[in-house]
Amino acid sequence: MPVPVDFAQYIDVNADKFIQRLSDAVAIPSISSDAARRSDVIKMAHWLNSQLNALGVETRLADVGTQEIEGRVLPLPPAILGRIGSDPKKKTVLIYGHFDVQPAEKSDGWDTDPFTLVVHPTNGQLIGRGASDDKGPILGWLNVLQYHHQQKKELPVNLKFCFEGMEEFGSEGLDELVVKESKLGGWFEGVDCMCISDNYWLNSRTPCLTYGLRGIVYFKVNVTGPSRDLHSGVFGRMVHEPMTDLVALMSKLVDVKGNILIPGVDDMVSIADAEERCIYENLDYSIADVEQAAGASIALSSDKVEVLMGRMRHPSLSLHGIEGGFSGVGAKTVIPASVSGKFSIRLVPPQTPEAVEPLVISYLQDEFAKLGSKNKLTVENLHGGRPWIADFKHWNFEAAIRATKATPAIYKREPDLTREGGSIPVTLTFSESLGVNIVLLPMGRGDDGAHSTNEKLDRSNFIEGSKLLGAYLYEVAAVTA
Repeated sequence: MPVPVDFAQYIDVNADKFIQRLSDAVAIPSISSDAARRSDVIKMAHWLNSQLNALGVETRLADVGTQEIEGRVLPLPPAILGRIGSDPKKKTVLIYGHFDVQPAEKSDGWDTDPFTLVVHPTNGQLIGRGASDDKGPILGWLNVLQYHHQQKKELPVNLKFCFEGMEEFGSEGLDELVVKESKLGGWFEGVDCMCISDNYWLNSRTPCLTYGLRGIVYFKVNVTGPSRDLHSGVFGRMVHEPMTDLVALMSKLVDVKGNILIPGVDDMVSIADAEERCIYENLDYSIADVEQAAGASIALSSDKVEVLMGRMRHPSLSLHGIEGGFSGVGAKTVIPASVSGKFSIRLVPPQTPEAVEPLVISYLQDEFAKLGSKNKLTVENLHGGRPWIADFKHWNFEAAIRATKATPAIYKREPDLTREGGSIPVTLTFSESLGVNIVLLPMGRGDDGAHSTNEKLDRSNFIEGSKLLGAYLYEVAAVTA
């Protein structure tokens, strides 16, 4: 079944309407990690659910429980389970995406209000939190559905959906739902393959398909001392200061070259042989690409292969922030009574959160003991997810490759096959529970700044990406399983 001849034209004609729908989605500040925004995440779930219903998708808002956050027990936003089509002669494709976003404030350095979608007047970039990660890609699927619904065209495959609102905060509650609904009689019964559009090209010019994701384990290190904040002029050099202890500990986790200093963590991963290094050498990527995406000439190496393996093949440890210290204007001379530091480790096979956690905790406890401090240390594992790798020679990838090569404009070329540095922990749960192949088919570019300030999605990627997602469904229908 070929792609309908009027499909691409329909997407082009309705582009402004699709962008307005993205604007409506971005306007809902669905920040999953912020207790004060939990109602907005739930609001986003209901908004997306109504959009799906209007396009003929049968849905169910699945209760995934509650969560304790910032001292409060809050309901988790419902997961949206959807389906359309039940023809036993057709393949069934499961689509996953998330409608929550990372925190964002204009004061973080945004040029515009992060929750007001701005169309750049010269380059057409769609700027706003969630535009690329992951509201834009989700709405790309809705654009495909809208064509078939309004034009009264039959979909080439049966579709099932799973959209969640907690991906940016560990996908709380979703693993259990996926396992339950993958059983006989569950919502996902009969799924033949799966597609996720929640990652990005390596650069700003070459489409890619992703067959691997790093896992993650995220820690919070707490150091507490006095019963209240103290005046440094009165107590300085008289007491053990929590901030001093914490900074000392954080400095012992990773060096300036990115090497993880926790014994045993890097040792879990094998060394790449010449054949594997060739895979990275052949990818369309350069040191200039990473530095353009970062906005500065700060790559750790001039060796493209080493830099790429640092993103895809090796674990990494990043320090994210310190809480509890003075951060306002002026020069407050406080000794904080309690401080916390946050860091995460991106994991690669065969690493798992369960294997890495005891190494981290033991190391921090040993290093803290060396300080001889009378303060108290606690280490929390906030969330984690295992890494994932798929078979890129599967017919599901073959369909995605064909679709990429067949879609005009910014696509229409052989995509790179990549592993990704980011994490979508539930991917492995889907893979193990369903036993089907999963392809990651990105919409966004490598310079979208998904977790950064001024997050954007190029207009061309949103519109042409919608065409790509539609073409993928037709190629899945046509490919021999």
